[in-house]
Amino acid sequence: QVRLVESGGGLVQTGGSLRLSCAASGHTFSSYAMGWFRPAPGRERAYVAAITSNGDGTYYDGSVKGRFTISRDNGGNTVYLQMNSLKPEDTAVYYCAADDAKIWRGPVEYRYWGQGTQVTVSS
Repeated sequence: QVRLVESGGGLVQTGGSLRLSCAASGHTFSSYAMGWFRPAPGRERAYVAAITSNGDGTYYDGSVKGRFTISRDNGGNTVYLQMNSLKPEDTAVYYCAADDAKIWRGPVEYRYWGQGTQVTVSS
């Protein structure tokens, strides 16, 4: 069982930055690939970014590539999403999730989800 708690959301102006954190409970955090998701048209949860269980590989959706950075601290059981150059279209509830695999798979494979944190980007 893994419990995930996101934090760091808020209101920011266009061009600003936010850093989301996702703290995980449990002793097996380092065995889980982690992902950040947000709703997208026609999809309840769409990939924003993902990271392998040991942090040596990352994936980004094209809409955030070059602006967002995912990282993890396995010693601290935390995954981060650094968001720079934010745009109004980045406004969403952001969810972190854990997949019992070394590398990310499809969203439906993720077993554990956080409650979400709201990010609002004003124009």
